[in-house]
Amino acid sequence: MERADRKGGTAWSWIRSGLGVIASGILKVSFFLVAIAALSICFLSLYHYLLNSPHMRLERVDMAGADPQTRDELIRMCGLDGGQGLLSLHLKQLKRKMEAHPWVRSVRLERRFPHTLLVEVEKEVPAGLAHMDDLYYVNPWGEIFKPVYEDDGVDLPVITGLSRQKTKVREELRRAMSVIRVLESETGPWSAASLSEIHLGKDGAVSLYFDHLKAEITFMWNELPQKMEALKRVAEHLNQSGKMDLVTRINLNYVDAAVVSYENG
Repeated sequence: MERADRKGGTAWSWIRSGLGVIASGILKVSFFLVAIAALSICFLSLYHYLLNSPHMRLERVDMAGADPQTRDELIRMCGLDGGQGLLSLHLKQLKRKMEAHPWVRSVRLERRFPHTLLVEVEKEVPAGLAHMDDLYYVNPWGEIFKPVYEDDGVDLPVITGLSRQKTKVREELRRAMSVIRVLESETGPWSAASLSEIHLGKDGAVSLYFDHLKAEITFMWNELPQKMEALKRVAEHLNQSGKMDLVTRINLNYVDAAVVSYENG
């Protein structure tokens, strides 16, 4: 009987010891959770304070790459009139809004604490005009980015003969831009500044029309760099012979030669 009492007391001691360990663990976990909650509350309070703190207010927008008019339009359309917390600005949202501007190609934003927002703008550069249902500006990458309005007063080469299928237009415009890039390296009468129209034909054929020339100049879109010297030699010969005004077409689609067509008679 005494042995049974002793065993019972030992078991009860183990139970009490186990309960003590569990209670201690629960207290430690509870203390840890309370500490985490307190720290979270402190961080949230600090974050909300910084969002609205007068020491972290937006006071200045440093914008590079934009002219004064575009700068004012971007600030106005994004509501960057000052007074916002610098931390509360959603940069991804601001980036989308700014890049929706028709003359903005891309934007990079950066916070400069405590009061400045840095904005780097890459503006669209018109390199040609795409003639479709209306006229549209085209950048050097062959991307249409804005309609042309009557009062724009632009003087850029017009790209005609574009496909009705939107999936083909991008590639056609890229070909036209590659032709313009070749002419941009030229000076004088064969420069891009003298080009009035690029007509895109079938199977990669291209026709050029210059301000100083009535004739159509034809070639394959990717062969212009190799054909420029031949074009200059033919044009010089025609000028010297006094026949340039009679020419209607100069076809460069021949190896080491060009075929010249004249007006009837």
